[in-house]
Formats: sequence, C-alpha cells, structure tokens
Amino acid sequence: MSVDAVQLAQDLTPYATAAVTAYGAAVLARVESGAADATVLFGQRVLRRLTGRDAPDAEPTAEQDAVVHCITDLADAPDDADLAAVLRVQIRRLLTAEPDLAADIAGWPRPASPSTVTITTSGERSPAVQINYGTIDTGDSTP
Repeated sequence: MSVDAVQLAQDLTPYATAAVTAYGAAVLARVESGAADATVLFGQRVLRRLTGRDAPDAEPTAEQDAVVHCITDLADAPDDADLAAVLRVQIRRLLTAEPDLAADIAGWPRPASPSTVTITTSGERSPAVQINYGTIDTGDSTP
C-alpha cells in the first residue's frame, strides 16, 4: 500500500501538537490516562510510534531524533505556529523515509479531528457554553 506521506503528515500534525500542548515534552513518556481526551491520546500514540518510543530496544533513526527535537521545541512554545510547521515537516520526512511506518499509522482509526472552539459572551450574567442540552438559569426571576 502506497501512502502519501505529505498528506499523512498533514493529517497527523494536529493530533501531535494537541498532545505536545497537553503534556509538553513529557508526552513521550507519559502513560495514557482516562483523563486525557481521545485527540491527545491518539497524538501521544502517534508521537511514541514516530519516535520509536514504542519499541525501546530499537535504536532511533536521525529522522526520529529530529521529531523528538521538534517536540521539545514545541513544548517550550506550544502556540508557535512556525514550530508546529517544523514538526509537520519532520514528520513528513520520517514518513517518506520509512514507508512501512507510514502505512502502519495510516491504517490506524482516528478520533474526530482536533479543533479549536471560541465562545464569546457579553452582557451582565451572560452564560458562555459550547453545547447546552437544558435550561440555563442565571439566577434572576425573569421568565
């Protein structure tokens, strides 16, 4: 199976950056926990596989080491879009160099794509929610 490494790297980077943002550089060593959401857990799994941390007996390649360095840099500045782009490039280089790895990861089921939601509210006692399945009571007696 031939995998488009460029597209796969593009698809995986949001998960990887979500995991780095959540855990910092410790993302590679952190044990999966039920408290983390599916996006972060998937990103953590991807990063461990890409860096060879899932096979501790294997010697990391230069491409894997480059991904680790990018993770460390991004952990220090998780909002830096340039560092996230560099991580994507390093992931692409690794997947291009190791087509079997790319094919393996391409077959993994993915959780819903990570997204950023911004909710804005204004006015006195205005509630701010993303999804509401019930009544919001602001404490006044107005019907």
